[in-house]
Amino acid sequence: MLETSELRQGELHMALPDDFLPDDDVPAPLRPALGKAWQRLSDSLAQADNVAEMTGQERPSESWEALDEQRRRQLARVLVISDFVLDTLVRHPDWLLHLDAGGELEAAPDEATLRDTLGERLEAAEDEAALHAAIRRFRRARMLGIVWRDLTRPAGVDMWHTSAAVSRLAEVCLDGALGWLEAHLEPRWGRPAPRDDGREQRLVVLGMGKLGAGELNLSSDIDLIFAYAETGETQGGRKALEHQEYFTKLGQRLITALDAVTADGFAFRVDMRLRPLGDGGPLVGNFASLASYYQDQGREWERYALLKARPVAGDLEAGGELLANLRPFVYRKYLDFGAIESLREMKGLINREVKRKGMQANIKLGPGGIREVEFVVQAFQLIRGGRDTELQVTSLKTALERLPDVGLLPQEVVDELLPDYVFLRDLEHALQALEDRQTQSLPGDDQDRERVALALDMEDWPGVIARLDEVRERVRQHFDAVIADPEGENGGENEESDEAEDGSAGSLEAWRSLWQGELNQEESLELLTQTDFSAPDTALRRLVSLRESRQVQAMQRIGYQRLDALMPMLLNAVAESENPDTALERVLPLVESVLRRTAYLALLRENPEALSHLMRLCGASPWIAEQLARFPLLLDELLTPETLYTPADKARLADELRQALGRIPEDDEEAQLEALRVFKHAHVLRVAASDIAGTRHLMKVSDYLTYIAEVLLEAVLSMAWRHLVRKHGYPARGDGSRAGAEPEFLIIGYGKLGGIELGYGSDLDLVFVHDADANASTDGPRPVDVAVFFTPLGQRIIHLLTAVTPAGTLYEVDMRLRPSGNSGLLVTSLTAFADYQRNQAWTWEHQALVRARVVAGNPQLAEGFHAVRQEILGRSRDVEALRQEVVAMRRKMRDHLGSKGESGTFDLKQDAGGMIDIEFICQFAVLSMGHDTPELLQWSDNMRILETLESSGRLPADDCRRLREAYLAYRSAVHRTSLTREASRGDDSDFQAHRQVVIDAWQRLLEPST
Repeated sequence: MLETSELRQGELHMALPDDFLPDDDVPAPLRPALGKAWQRLSDSLAQADNVAEMTGQERPSESWEALDEQRRRQLARVLVISDFVLDTLVRHPDWLLHLDAGGELEAAPDEATLRDTLGERLEAAEDEAALHAAIRRFRRARMLGIVWRDLTRPAGVDMWHTSAAVSRLAEVCLDGALGWLEAHLEPRWGRPAPRDDGREQRLVVLGMGKLGAGELNLSSDIDLIFAYAETGETQGGRKALEHQEYFTKLGQRLITALDAVTADGFAFRVDMRLRPLGDGGPLVGNFASLASYYQDQGREWERYALLKARPVAGDLEAGGELLANLRPFVYRKYLDFGAIESLREMKGLINREVKRKGMQANIKLGPGGIREVEFVVQAFQLIRGGRDTELQVTSLKTALERLPDVGLLPQEVVDELLPDYVFLRDLEHALQALEDRQTQSLPGDDQDRERVALALDMEDWPGVIARLDEVRERVRQHFDAVIADPEGENGGENEESDEAEDGSAGSLEAWRSLWQGELNQEESLELLTQTDFSAPDTALRRLVSLRESRQVQAMQRIGYQRLDALMPMLLNAVAESENPDTALERVLPLVESVLRRTAYLALLRENPEALSHLMRLCGASPWIAEQLARFPLLLDELLTPETLYTPADKARLADELRQALGRIPEDDEEAQLEALRVFKHAHVLRVAASDIAGTRHLMKVSDYLTYIAEVLLEAVLSMAWRHLVRKHGYPARGDGSRAGAEPEFLIIGYGKLGGIELGYGSDLDLVFVHDADANASTDGPRPVDVAVFFTPLGQRIIHLLTAVTPAGTLYEVDMRLRPSGNSGLLVTSLTAFADYQRNQAWTWEHQALVRARVVAGNPQLAEGFHAVRQEILGRSRDVEALRQEVVAMRRKMRDHLGSKGESGTFDLKQDAGGMIDIEFICQFAVLSMGHDTPELLQWSDNMRILETLESSGRLPADDCRRLREAYLAYRSAVHRTSLTREASRGDDSDFQAHRQVVIDAWQRLLEPST
């Protein structure tokens, strides 16, 4: 810029007087600073006017004079706060006018506009020096608008908009520079060879940290990882390079294009230390090497870093493919509470560094700072993201807002954390807006403090500090609630010392000494005896056997540390249980089962309350202990007692399952099968927990177990239907029309499922029925006959129910009650089903039909089945012939399945006077009386059939009441034996009264002459 004389400058100053900027919105202590800032800007305008006059152009000050009062007030505010804005306008006074004319002082340009604007400038760049200049000038102009909007806050602009704008700017600069460099270097080195599938191959640029999240601050580094898909050589240039060399050179130039400091400054500081092996590793890695590294060597902090990874430049599609392949490393399928330990260690390192450097006032790294909010959110993402896939997002804001929906944080906590985080980030932006410098430290200069207070629209600096102290205290409390050590940083040690001084034998320190073998045998046995172990020798032998086992000795360091940290807490919880010997016997197999999946050890250590629930459930039920040992993922259920002891009703079950399956791609059958099984195991565990806690009546327990099965059957039917329809199209209905998206199919439940009496280990007795034109075909690209369509549909349903996955099976399925049994068709039409029941079915099959009902499928078709069932059951029968057949069948069952006269033993189901007798009484009553008493045909469960027999007067009220009481007593006992892994038998003397009631009723109704 040309120099001018002092006289000329003075004359030009007259065009923009000193009172050009209103200063009544600026605090009095800052008005002298505003005057100095305006003097610098006026001098720059004077020089610009002088140049304009010499070249015959319009003087810039004339356009400045046209600024309205609101814009002048904003200018005064921004100039006094931000040296960056002042320095930029001093160098480029015309930029303010251009931004104002383009609306950029009010709203951020969209991405397309940014790319077009930068693209025009890059087209004119003939060498890398020109590239650097163009990018830096472009970035500085855009940052002028971003800082202006952040400090003036026009409608719709907040911290999140500012962060998004900076992130978008960084992405556009990265992609623009990369594209220019690829074209510039092509004559020399050519382009990378295409991938094996023919796709073009480009550099993949992953944005990490706040860039990946789309939440950059005003003066942030950008953390990057470079990658490329496949090895090979470049093609079409003067010299071919191996892809590794080519992409390394390209990456180096890309870094320089943004990071190097030139006469125009820098664009973005680039940090590549998050790549594998950090500064010591290769700058660029191919997909195969990256996958191998993360699988074999990936560390916990790298999982944390990859949470925010996002393709930001280059080959975005390939970047998405790479991250999809790395997702299992980042998001574990199981609950990964080990992540908390890692975050705790990271925070410990940060705390020590903060203390060493005296950075307690740092609003990012200090107590209650930005990083602690991030750790809270990312802890839940790492722990639960594999299961709750809606948490697999890079944005902190989005993840935080979703935590209440998945039950991980109360809404009121999020309602505190979110605005507190916004305040901290607004303060960070205010600090960085001063000089476009990356800082999170509070200023010591009084004037800078006043500038920050003004940027935050707060009255003064003491007000800022008071608000900051409140925010940091709240953040620290929430951080401690999630991340803090369960034993307390120091509290755990103090607690142990107090217990030892009080003479308590069962302190954590004592248990730690026992577990680690520091006590001799006599001391160990004394400790176990004093804590109510009735067989201390056996307990000690079990513990020593575990500690010295090959599995434990072979554990990696971090796994062994987790086991070592958990065992004292676990032994303490065992000792506090009602029966320590039983609790230890049942819980140690669970510990052994997770020695290779030590995140579960971390889960129990991080959640002492979960240990308490574990002891309670395992102490009460070996079946639950076995389930937890087989499927450790169920330990998640122990974390939420409000749902653990409160099973969901059917509507909520269906909604939960729909959401779980909705997170999984429709074509990922393996993941869907696993999700179905996890859902079933988790909800059955909840039912068992409520059963043990006595919070659910027996009838409700069976109801809930039946609801779980029904919801799963509906889901399985839907999955199987979609699969067959995709291949073959829709079958024709019996009336000639085409089926729709809803299956034209029924799943009929028989036995315990039909009678709404499922137990914990019950099989499913099923029959499949369809309503289609047997002579028609499907209408898809591979049409098949209707019969051919429905048989694979039934087979697929059975496969989905019985296939073995890591989470086991859903249910064992019994199809023998279908027409003609095992020799009959797997799926039959409703017409054929009705014909069979009318003309071929045996009496025992009609007995089975009493306990049959639709459990999944088409509602209109279900009405047709109900009509057939009522017709068959409501027939007029020869009562005496019926009686003889029912009695003969029952005697045969007793002979084969009863207790065979074992002294003092009563088989709750099969012996005379047991559950099956009551079921046969109900079935006989329906078949013999249904013609005259149609209300009996409505129900499939024994309890309501007995109630109807009473209300209709067909049996004496007292008999019906006492039969119901007996039936409930038997079912309750059977439930208990399921949970305790015992045979469904009892002491004859305990059930004598109930047995006699049933025997008397049997003889009156079914054997009156004997």
